[in-house]
Order: sequence, then structure tokens, then C-alpha cells
Amino acid sequence: MIDSVGNPHSVLLLGGTSEIGLAVVEHHARQRPLRVVLAARPSARLDAAVERLSTLGCTVHCVPFEARDPDSHATVIGKAFAEGDIDLAVVALGVLGDQEQAWQDVALARELAEVNYVAPVILGVLLAQRMREQGHGAIVALSSVAGERVRRSNFGYGSSKAGMDGFFLGLGEALQPHGVRVLVVRPGFVRTRMTEGMRPAPLSVTPEEVATAVAQGLSRGKELVWVPGPLRFVMSALRHVPRALFRRLPV
Repeated sequence: MIDSVGNPHSVLLLGGTSEIGLAVVEHHARQRPLRVVLAARPSARLDAAVERLSTLGCTVHCVPFEARDPDSHATVIGKAFAEGDIDLAVVALGVLGDQEQAWQDVALARELAEVNYVAPVILGVLLAQRMREQGHGAIVALSSVAGERVRRSNFGYGSSKAGMDGFFLGLGEALQPHGVRVLVVRPGFVRTRMTEGMRPAPLSVTPEEVATAVAQGLSRGKELVWVPGPLRFVMSALRHVPRALFRRLPV
């Protein structure tokens, strides 16, 4: 169960090598040793993640996971819950890709849609079923400010995150009567491998800062958090800019 200050006893990380996702798990592991399930492709990065969490006293179990194989997702979730209840599930899937290529290349457009939207939706449905059965739990869905108002510069990625964001906000409403919570997290530019080589945007943050915001959001019963917080007001202003003017902005 998640305690009164938002600390879980067991965590499932879908996207088990995600830097942001691992930062979330590590933040909670520093409060108490956890039972952790990492769902990811076998790799050296996954091995390193297991070692990092083990040094914090966690018991770590790995489940092979391929985001683009939706027929396998029910099996993945079944294995993740096989050892007992999951208090916190973190959905940390995302690919960025070349944004100019993404609207001209069917294969890349499909990858963005499948990883950033289709897989999270399927996993969200499966997690909701399991957590309703156990009568408790929380789902953290790592979204992006890119989905708040889709921009010309990255509309392939942004549109997929917009769909994912909307789904989990709705899922939170549907699960509210069942004792299951959903927290949607909208980070801005996060300095990770995915953004390596890109010029950091204003108000950029680290995975650890996102993890702190997630923990605070869970402890305060939030349904949506922005990281950093001031992005909420920036995006609120941009949301109301007329399209003719918006397309001229350097965003």
C-alpha cells in the first residue's frame, strides 16, 4: 500500500531503462527499500539499472517488454503482478525521433504513435483492471508539455503525447471511485539521453527534479503536475494565442 506521505512498497516501471522513470523509483527507494519490477528489453542499460536499485536495498525483478508488441502486453502485466500487488506503476515510454522526418516517413510516424500513444493506452487499461481488483494503487503517466498545444516544430511527437495525456486524465476520472489514482506529469525539456545534443529550452530540468515533483504530487493527491511549476502559466498563455500569431512564434 502507499502510505500517508505517498511512499509505495512496490513499484512497476514500464520502460525500465527510462532515466526519468528510474529517478522516480530511486527517489522512493531512498525512503524505504522497495520491491521493484522493471519492464524493458534486456540490455546492458537494464543490468545497470538493476545494480543501481539493488545498492539502495531494493529487490528487483525484470520482465522482458517490447512496447511495439501490443499482443504481449497482457502477459507482461500478468508477470509484473505475479509476485503480489503493485502500489505504484510508472508509465515511462517515449521516443522523439527526427521531427521533420516524422511527418514524411510512415515507419517513423507509426513508431511514434505506437510507443507514445498506443502502448501506454493498452498498458493503462491493463493496469486499471489489476488495480481495481486489488482495490488500491497509483499510476504515474509521464506525459510532456509538448502535448498541451501541439507545435509545428514537433507535431509528430506532440500529437502522440497529447493523446496519451488525455487518455490518462480521463482514466484518472474513471478510476476515482475505485480507490485507484492517476497522476499525469507534464515535464518541459528534461536533460536526458533522449535530448542529448539539443539546445536546452528555458526552464529545463533534470530527471531528479521530475522525480521530486512526482513524489510531491503523489503525497498531495494531485492529478496533474507540471515540471517545473511555472510552465503551467507559460503553456496556459500559449494555449490562448491565436493560431495566426502562434505559428510565428519561435517555439
